Amino acid sequence: MRRLLLLAAALPAMAGAQSMPGMPGMQMPMPAKPKAKPAPKPKPLARPVAKPAPVSHPHPSGTTRPPLSPDGRAKGAAEGGVKGEGEGEPSASSSRTAPLPDNAAPAPSMPGMTMPVGEPAATPPPMPDMAMDQHDMAAMPGMTMGSTGGAFAIGSGTARLPGAEGMMRGLTLTHDGGWMVMLHGYAWANYTDQSGPRGASEAFVTSMGMVEASRGLGGGARLTLRTMLSLDPAMGARGYPSLFATGETADGITSLIDRQHPHDLFMELSARVDVPLGGGLSGFLYGGPVAEPALGPSAFMHRASAQYLPLAPITHHWFDSTHISYGVATAGLYGDRWQIEGSAFRGREPDQHRWDIETPALDSWSVRATWNPSPNWSAQVSHGRLHEPEALEPGIDEARTTASVQYASGGFSALAGFAVKNRVPGRSLTAWIGEANWNIGRHHSLFGRVENVANDELLPDSADPRHDRPYRVSRAELGYAYRVPLGPIEAAIGGSGFVTAKPAALDSAYGRRPAGWTGFVKLSLGR
Repeated sequence: MRRLLLLAAALPAMAGAQSMPGMPGMQMPMPAKPKAKPAPKPKPLARPVAKPAPVSHPHPSGTTRPPLSPDGRAKGAAEGGVKGEGEGEPSASSSRTAPLPDNAAPAPSMPGMTMPVGEPAATPPPMPDMAMDQHDMAAMPGMTMGSTGGAFAIGSGTARLPGAEGMMRGLTLTHDGGWMVMLHGYAWANYTDQSGPRGASEAFVTSMGMVEASRGLGGGARLTLRTMLSLDPAMGARGYPSLFATGETADGITSLIDRQHPHDLFMELSARVDVPLGGGLSGFLYGGPVAEPALGPSAFMHRASAQYLPLAPITHHWFDSTHISYGVATAGLYGDRWQIEGSAFRGREPDQHRWDIETPALDSWSVRATWNPSPNWSAQVSHGRLHEPEALEPGIDEARTTASVQYASGGFSALAGFAVKNRVPGRSLTAWIGEANWNIGRHHSLFGRVENVANDELLPDSADPRHDRPYRVSRAELGYAYRVPLGPIEAAIGGSGFVTAKPAALDSAYGRRPAGWTGFVKLSLGR
């Protein structure tokens, strides 16, 4: 009997010798041998069995939260949305377990287990504000998304790009309250020299700055706000030289011909809400006082295939001129590989007053369907009815149809498109475009564009017998840029040259072979 009493007295000391080395406070005894069962002190081992084991809680993102630690730190991080020390790295305090009181029982899920000192800490749970499922990411402009390996990315407005084109160039920031903020922009200094009677030599600067902010709304829904501004109006109401370009007005009296109009100060003031509907289907609402309806491909300044082309396309008013519309409301449905949407918007193009916001209206409509069969491809077809788009042509509407295909792989991006605008009443005018950009390695880029368009606005003099007659003209541009990374900014130094083709009937106005070149320095936010 005396030996049994001595053995019972020695058991606590034996259990303490088997505690985890180097882990203060982890008093987890090894299971007692069978002959120690009569001893009274090991009996509390059976009491914690009645306690529920740690439960894994499902997270809105589809992940599972890890079991809570005894000191409650993991629970606080998951519910409070605040990472621990070191932004998610285990801190010195969080890698330890708080000492248990003398009368506390060991952890029931690990009876008798010894844990090595080097055992890694549990992965911190995802932050609710930052966790983004498929539907959350779909609402973030410029993000590749979809469970199919990034089938698409967002371009301008609600237009889609190939997923392989990646995020829109810029910087991504975070903000308290679960907001994700993205900054985009560029400043582009150019000098162009274009030949012929209508050619001109001129320096000009184009620019764009954009801020996007998005956050989750709960249940997989997401809100995205976008503001885009431009200082193009500073170049003057007549814009810059661009042979064969037409569209809009500089004074409200005469049309701009052989010049590209400047963009307005307010290019976009919009909001978008995406909501998952179940079964891989999502819906969205988009719009604002200045926004882009569902018509045509992504605007040229947001396409990787045009990122170093210094001149706007001469087919701009056939494909994507509605990217600045005063008053837009769009609704759509989408999956990973497709999107269907419809818009109501103001059909009138911006006037010559570039610094203000014009009165919104919803007098026009459009529909668009987009297909992304893989991350490398994006195809769209769209149709719209625009109410009196030209300020100098009252009473004439336009029915516009566009179709385009975009491809992206590695550093190569390309677009091919066809469009027709039918004046109501009036004739139908068609246009073709092909453009590509190839980023070769870290520093070099080759780019080009070929366009062909039937235009009846090139000869505005009503006394000219050729007035109001359509002429099919072409312009082909090829260029090179040397790219230099400068921290968060990329500088691109390069130039391009173009040649034209036209009917002989236009020789007296343009000369036999008008051509031109443009040199530039472009500073872009992000690389």
